[in-house]
Amino acid sequence: MNINPEANGFHTSNKEASPAWAGVVSLSLGVFGLVTAEFLPASLLTPISQDLHVSIGAAGQSVTMTAVIGAIAGPAIVIGTSRFDRRLTLLGLTALLIISSLLAAFADGLATLLVARGLLGIALGGFWALSLALAMRLVPERLMPRAMAIIMTGVSVATVCAAPVGAWVGEVYGWRFAFVIAAAVGGLAFMTQLLTLPAMPSVGAAGLGTMATVLRRPAIRLGLLTVLLVVAGHFAGFTFIRPFLETVPHFGVEGISAVLLAFGIGGFIGNLFGGFVSERNTALSIVIAATGIAATTLALALAGSLPSVAFVATALWGFAFGALPVSVQSFVTQAASDEAESAGALMLTTFQVAISSGAAIGGLTVEAQGLPGVFGFAAIAALCGALVIGILSRKTVAAAS
Repeated sequence: MNINPEANGFHTSNKEASPAWAGVVSLSLGVFGLVTAEFLPASLLTPISQDLHVSIGAAGQSVTMTAVIGAIAGPAIVIGTSRFDRRLTLLGLTALLIISSLLAAFADGLATLLVARGLLGIALGGFWALSLALAMRLVPERLMPRAMAIIMTGVSVATVCAAPVGAWVGEVYGWRFAFVIAAAVGGLAFMTQLLTLPAMPSVGAAGLGTMATVLRRPAIRLGLLTVLLVVAGHFAGFTFIRPFLETVPHFGVEGISAVLLAFGIGGFIGNLFGGFVSERNTALSIVIAATGIAATTLALALAGSLPSVAFVATALWGFAFGALPVSVQSFVTQAASDEAESAGALMLTTFQVAISSGAAIGGLTVEAQGLPGVFGFAAIAALCGALVIGILSRKTVAAAS
């Protein structure tokens, strides 16, 4: 894959073109819809399992399905649609968000729900794999940081809103209506993208060769291993956060909404903190985030029956996890600044594999050891990730010197 700007259609004349800010905002709206739909099961797992007559662990596999398909779909869509107009590709992915949300809303069983979540995985994986390239087509190079900040605002708002609003809507109107709302957000994003995105013709075919080359770099493998451990631990616990809050500290729906809102606000602040620290030391930023996840999930496992501990620990957990994505993205980008797109695709796949494996292991752990046990696993996995990046990153830097 050639990622030289001019070889990929980002000609010198594009640097002088007027930025398409409306198109950038439409991408932010699209990612808001995607992340909202992705996070909904975490706040609706109990009513979903009851309505579909399946166990909590089985319902949790709706998270696994999205992640597994997303891990495959990201690189596959980049390669498989490389000759298509990127505007049409994005509209197709947003249409899948709408279809998957409606299918989930009217699911008559677990199988239908899993199909819906699989379609969401295709949309989610494809969007994240293409997001950087799409932004590069919409704004001059000097404005890329601002464009990516606008796009990531959609993630931050979804992180803050999705879980608490989903829990409240599920309680008042039923869990299915929450997915209808996700479909409506997808419809708004589709219309906005249709009206604001310019044509973005294909500029060449992508391949797997560059990804394989990037994967051979020790720092890349180190970063991806850390992501695998920490994110798997996080999602093993977060997938089952609502059942835990209901049955261990015994929060009602209002309390659960408040706790999840605190988690989201913590994540928003943590994202800013992670960006600030990463500018100075990316490995340190990852260590802080991973250690924070380990400490807070361990607190939930050991003392989560106390409502005050559950509230504070969950809020701080959100802060720690909020700092993680920007930290690991900065670490991996620095390790492959010359092949940023390939590194980004590898990061996407690793994140999705970690989410799916974490949710799957979490489901098995819940069945075997109960809800507190899954937070113990989350703490161990996150701590291992902190040790990996904290110890091995120094050796990797020393070996490269």
